[in-house]
Amino acid sequence: METAKAKLTVLFDPPFWIGLFERESGGRYEACRVVFGAEPRDFEVYAYILDHYDRLAFSPALQTEVSAEREISPKRAQRLARQQTQSAGIGTKAQQALQLQREQQKTERRAVSRENREAEEARRYRLRQEKRKEKHRGH
Repeated sequence: METAKAKLTVLFDPPFWIGLFERESGGRYEACRVVFGAEPRDFEVYAYILDHYDRLAFSPALQTEVSAEREISPKRAQRLARQQTQSAGIGTKAQQALQLQREQQKTERRAVSRENREAEEARRYRLRQEKRKEKHRGH
């Protein structure tokens, strides 16, 4: 039984988003690169596949060794797909820079609020101590 695999990877290749189509069947490997321009959404990628897949200009076939792979359970396949999408770090360079800036501001804000909280606690402690001393002076 001959198996066929197809894979699409959408990635940012400055200054455009590209789609890298790969297909492998019967020991032959072919690839095709498509330029999307702006970051495509999931439904746009799906529509592109449905409309244009049969007209893609794949590279000349390369010979690959046919490996006897065992079937992967659906849950494992889903887990692997999730890991691949999370490790890629989806987002433009601008979005990643803004995210880094937000994280830095968050750590600064936490440090300032911690200092303010500790100062307020120290002030309250001093007030309590002074109050206790005032109470004992009258005796």
